[in-house]
Amino acid sequence: MTHMIIRPPHKTPHNLRTWIEIDRVALHHNVERFLQLIGPDVRLMAIIKSNAYGHGLVLTARALAAHRDFSEKGWFGVDSMVEALRLRREGIKNPILVLGMTIAGRIPEAAAHHIALTVSTRDALKTIIATKPRPVFHIKIDTGMHRQGFLPPDIAPLLQFLKKSGLKPEGIYTHFAMPENRAFTLRQIRSFDQTTSAFVRAGFRDIVRHASATRGVLRFPEARYDMVRVGIGLYGYEGNGEKKAGKGKRADAHLKPVLTWKTIVGEIKEIPKGSYVGYDLTERVSRSTQIAVLPVGYWHGYDRGLSSIGTVLLRGGRCRILGRVSMDMTTIDITNINGTGKRDGGKGRGRDEIILIGRSGNDAIWADEIARQIGTTAYEVLTRINPLIKRIEV
Repeated sequence: MTHMIIRPPHKTPHNLRTWIEIDRVALHHNVERFLQLIGPDVRLMAIIKSNAYGHGLVLTARALAAHRDFSEKGWFGVDSMVEALRLRREGIKNPILVLGMTIAGRIPEAAAHHIALTVSTRDALKTIIATKPRPVFHIKIDTGMHRQGFLPPDIAPLLQFLKKSGLKPEGIYTHFAMPENRAFTLRQIRSFDQTTSAFVRAGFRDIVRHASATRGVLRFPEARYDMVRVGIGLYGYEGNGEKKAGKGKRADAHLKPVLTWKTIVGEIKEIPKGSYVGYDLTERVSRSTQIAVLPVGYWHGYDRGLSSIGTVLLRGGRCRILGRVSMDMTTIDITNINGTGKRDGGKGRGRDEIILIGRSGNDAIWADEIARQIGTTAYEVLTRINPLIKRIEV
């Protein structure tokens, strides 16, 4: 899908019903926060997979590459060759590591475009041996998450295979399953240290070691190694630690959310007391109610689980969702919001903007609050925003 971009200076778009605003200043603030934490000797990999967690793959990569300190030491982490090649076509020069599996037929493209691959199986190594020229690759070690990676009993035969085949990995890495569980994570760190020591003893020196993602960086300074991989933290969220924050508050006060999602009021009407709203008659109003119809729904990524419980911001006030979130429309109660209206016959001037994610006045609704309401994580709330929605850098 094409990720469309509008460049500053920012003006409210008059021809859009919904759009995403990406705050470059907040993004750079978060980058600087992590650069300060890790110090000058540790590299930073920005994880921009999955459309940069909903923020826009190319827009985010360009904004990060424009940051002086990141451009000097920054890497990009993506899920697939599709994402990696898109970045190369857009002129991104930074090192790129594909974190997901790569189909054998695409491995030659990695070598041609200087893209590093993750290797976590013997079959992948055999494919690399048969590829000329061979691509750069990082070995993934499974220290306890039990997803990708070579298990500890595999390490000795793996080292023998690498030496016999003349293969030298650029990097070696693992992934922490639950950094909040200190004892389990320390076991993972010990396992990774034992593996990296075995690589050194086998003659594989000058190898890039990395283990920590956002939560690992914040909780385990001893596990920053040569590089860290920061994803959700770049976008203003700490990760699972956000569960501790209450309504309107955030646990990770040093990070700034980057994404704001806006829409407009499409239609307004007053319905009498006792009226039903939406599909399946799930909500019945107990008073005469002024409603507004928003041109967004679950196709856009606004979760159906928010039906009758979610809120949005209008003129600094909260408006509750009434009834079901539909595929392309959502209805809200605006009875207590004064002066709401399109005011211009729908031509786009002076429209009322609705904040689905973001700040309005003294209140804010961030992805972690929405996640708590529907029993998921900020990761899912953000990444499920439809990539066809226009991203605007502000």
